[in-house]
Amino acid sequence: MAASGQKVDLAPGLYFVATPIGAARDITLRALDILTSADVLAAEDTRTLRHLMEIHGVPLGDRSLLSYHDHNGDRARPKLMAALAQGKSVAYASEAGTPLVADPGFQLGRAAISAGHLVTTAPGPSAAIAALTVAGLPSDRFLFAGFAPSAGGARRQWLADLAAVPATLVLYESPARLRALLTDLGEIFGADRRAAVCRELTKRFEEVVRGTLQDVAAAFAERPVKGEIVVVIDRAAPRSASADDAEAMLKEALECQSIRDAAASVAEALGLPKRQVYQMALKLSAG
Repeated sequence: MAASGQKVDLAPGLYFVATPIGAARDITLRALDILTSADVLAAEDTRTLRHLMEIHGVPLGDRSLLSYHDHNGDRARPKLMAALAQGKSVAYASEAGTPLVADPGFQLGRAAISAGHLVTTAPGPSAAIAALTVAGLPSDRFLFAGFAPSAGGARRQWLADLAAVPATLVLYESPARLRALLTDLGEIFGADRRAAVCRELTKRFEEVVRGTLQDVAAAFAERPVKGEIVVVIDRAAPRSASADDAEAMLKEALECQSIRDAAASVAEALGLPKRQVYQMALKLSAG
């Protein structure tokens, strides 16, 4: 049974509302309350928001529902800012997921903050967090990098800049470019790097393919790909320090530290045995 929101008193301000990425019942009760109560509604796609409100029995009534997206922001933003200036509550919903996470809304939020208005959020679904939850990869530190560039050369350079980031990476990609992205990832990150391709999360045909980059690339090599896609990639393995690395760091450390302190700091930084680094520091100091 659909659940309708309750009419609540909202303070004047801008309310970012997260909406389901697939299953309509993933909407939060607070989000429904805000959609029921806001003086003005704005959406990345007004048709999607209307449909969601109909599913949950939230009446639009005589309230305004404005379209706001990347292509009309300069025209639509002044109308929403005027409503805020009049002391109204404005609710903004992206087409799916959390506003500002690879969705429009940043310029609107920044303008409202600059004007001194309340800016708050009704948190909820996010494809990036949902994918991180089911990927089976470390989640203690992660970087959401959004969509890779569509052009091949720009994409490879973009990936090269991310390759050594010490965090799990979360990327969005379109079905048409998934194979090219996975190929570039295997070449730049290494075919043995762990990854997961998450497709159509929370929807009927949800699929998560886990394995090495070589494995997941092979899984999508010969079949058509449809739906919303999130690619999650494990962080790079720690690089083994070489003697040259240790020597370079020791030379720098010895300029301002004692032999013992320099050796201790370099050994800790590189994960090397203290005795080995200390002997190296003695030789450098004597030479």
